[in-house]
Amino acid sequence: MSERLSTFWGMSSLQTTLLILGASGDLSKRLLLPGLATLLEVKADWDIQLVGAGAEDLDDAAWKQLVHDAFEDAQASKNEEDEGASGHATLSERLQRVVDASHYRKADVTSADDLTTLLGECDHDPAIYFALPPAVTEKSCEQLAHLDLPATTRLALEKPFGTDAASAEHLNDLLHSFIPEERIHRVDHFLGRSTVLNLLGLRFANRVIEPLLSSQHVERVDIVYDETLGLENRARYYDKAGALTDMIQSHLLQVLAVVAMEAPASIEADDLRSQKELVLRAVRPWKGDVIASGKRARYTAGTIDGRSLPSYVDEDGVDPSLGTETLAQLTLEIANWRWAGVPFTLRSGKALGKQRREILITFKDSPHLPVGLSGAERPDRLRIWIAPDEMQLEINVNGAGDPYTIDHTTLSTTLNPGRLSAYGEVLAGVLEGDATLSVRGDSAVQGWKIVEPFLTAWRSGDAPLDEYPAGSEGPENWDNIEA
Repeated sequence: MSERLSTFWGMSSLQTTLLILGASGDLSKRLLLPGLATLLEVKADWDIQLVGAGAEDLDDAAWKQLVHDAFEDAQASKNEEDEGASGHATLSERLQRVVDASHYRKADVTSADDLTTLLGECDHDPAIYFALPPAVTEKSCEQLAHLDLPATTRLALEKPFGTDAASAEHLNDLLHSFIPEERIHRVDHFLGRSTVLNLLGLRFANRVIEPLLSSQHVERVDIVYDETLGLENRARYYDKAGALTDMIQSHLLQVLAVVAMEAPASIEADDLRSQKELVLRAVRPWKGDVIASGKRARYTAGTIDGRSLPSYVDEDGVDPSLGTETLAQLTLEIANWRWAGVPFTLRSGKALGKQRREILITFKDSPHLPVGLSGAERPDRLRIWIAPDEMQLEINVNGAGDPYTIDHTTLSTTLNPGRLSAYGEVLAGVLEGDATLSVRGDSAVQGWKIVEPFLTAWRSGDAPLDEYPAGSEGPENWDNIEA
């Protein structure tokens, strides 16, 4: 076992500082700090110093209360999940020690002097987490490039990584000018460590399944992330991004890469990320037709679970003239030997009637059903749900009743849920320097190259912007993916 992996599984301790830039913002309070709490409870021997920085003027007591409340919420959620208990319990001694030792500094994170001061606050080599808008993150990195950083400094950057292929390449060049690729973590919390391992185990530890995953046996692959939530006060970001950039360009393309890649030599970061990149380089619009293979729509007024939603264009902060899509669907092909001719459809949207987070692999029909048997009307399918991770194999068998009639049945199992929250998984990789879950620089650029033809067509008005009522399955004129 490698030194890096042995560190995570508790065979050695770790000393590091987590320096959060933008620490008083929503991302830090809602996701990062609770994720850190779940990690600290699992890794009791890790010595983690927490330092926060941002533009807000917080005194020491206010900062410690903010961290305490985030930790308490995470602990209460974990207790409720494990034991069914509800309400807040006293913070564990382990978490309280980190709260007491943490501190916050008001700072301009784009100032070289302020960044130098912050680095001086770090007792150990830091992992710098940019909980900031992308433009501010880039300005901060421009200053860090000229500073004398500790030897094993790591950087963690949230999506979007750039706004197109050219800007992503520029940002890569900037980062590589002062820090090596293996210490850059482009965060994708969608695929946590446990989910990646579950997919790898399902594919490459099963002779029954892996040989079937090719164009010889697979009819189509659908990767779906449908949300029942609407805009939820995110217009400042979402109205300029849309469903394609927000979900497909980053998260769903990474899922596609894990589902479609060849077996890596190991689960080390270099091997795993190289195989993912080879898949992404082979991705093309289905049959080369950008207009036919890409669809977009936005929601109109409707009701979801008794909750009324206004039309997207009437949401606070939305500029209707931007034509932002809230539902995007791309059909792609992977131009390689294994997958040639198999359509991969990636779909994600908001304000839909049912939440779906799944990978659906539909197999080709049996080439021949003996005369005298009937009823094999539905294809075999492998369905993998993400968060929580579950698997269901749908197959045709002779069921109860008429033995000459084929019935459709399912074989189901629950996969390993992991021990950490999504952001606990992210922080584990960042703090220990394991880049397995992060997006490599070339893959970040390639993701933009895949979606740019669609973005160009949509921005120029070459493709229609359809509509669907909030709470529906999507536009009526779409061939919506079967649930």
